[in-house]
Amino acid sequence: MKNRKIMFTRPLQVETVEEDFIFPVLGEKEVLVKLIYSLISPGTELAMLSGKEEWAKLPVCPGYASVSEVIEVGQGVDHVQPGDAVFHYGHHTEYQVVSTDHVFIKVPEKLDLKWVPFTRMATVAFTSVRVSNIELGDVVGVTGLGLVGNLAAQLARLQGATVIGVDLSPERIRTAQACGVDYTLHGGEDKVKDKIYAITNGTGVSTHIEATGVPSVGVQSLEWIAKLGEIIFLGSPRGEYNTDVTDILNYCHLYGRGCITFKGAHEWRFPVEPNEFVKHSLVRNSNIVFELMLKNKLHIEPLISHVMKPDQAQEAYEGLRINKDQYNGVLFDWS
Repeated sequence: MKNRKIMFTRPLQVETVEEDFIFPVLGEKEVLVKLIYSLISPGTELAMLSGKEEWAKLPVCPGYASVSEVIEVGQGVDHVQPGDAVFHYGHHTEYQVVSTDHVFIKVPEKLDLKWVPFTRMATVAFTSVRVSNIELGDVVGVTGLGLVGNLAAQLARLQGATVIGVDLSPERIRTAQACGVDYTLHGGEDKVKDKIYAITNGTGVSTHIEATGVPSVGVQSLEWIAKLGEIIFLGSPRGEYNTDVTDILNYCHLYGRGCITFKGAHEWRFPVEPNEFVKHSLVRNSNIVFELMLKNKLHIEPLISHVMKPDQAQEAYEGLRINKDQYNGVLFDWS
């Protein structure tokens, strides 16, 4: 049997390869699965493709958001059986062995399988809401309306907030509008600070979610935040940025500059499985996302820009890297 996989072979070079696949002897709590759809995570995977990430040495098989069919189960696996569809943090490889000790959840019936891989992006976004002080009636800003930023904006609205989304891409702004984001501003054309102050009657946003990962954007957004507000760093900061750090710290320290609270929202601050000592977990958040999708409270369909075959991988990543207006949510269809 042949197994297809997508490989980053060297910087900016993507190949879809085939290799012989021998059915493995499964260990305890292991499952053999066959991919149905996998989703590209643009921020993480393009960073990997650049060859500059120390933790992702090339060549490497990327990917971490998948829905698959169960082919065979090992000993100790009793919550899924062959034929079930499951959500897991899988790579872009057609056949793979997955441990059920990690996030591995049976997909609810009637849930569109194309939506399922977006659960990973939604649980990443969920962290920003979980660590926030967002309450009913608040106004929340979000910079970056890609997959994670868009979903963070939607989740903040479900928390009861009015949301102002900011992005440079007209297409991402249109997508955010289709997903119900209350206000959208073009970061390169609008006087963002003035418009945010106009929307908030001069106070600024009580919570700002920074989802671009561009350090300068996080710094610029500090002046939009109300006194005693908070900024939540959702996007992983990347790239060098030189500035006066004392000026930035004074936004946190001085009441006259806002006395703003800085918070990190990396998804791995929560455990994988629920336990009696911690309310939130990746598995719990994933199941909540499933429920929101089933009730059409979380809008996924507008986020899907392309459904492509694995042999179009180079085209998919080039589109995400160069043509960000048109490429956003890119799924690989492994059928």
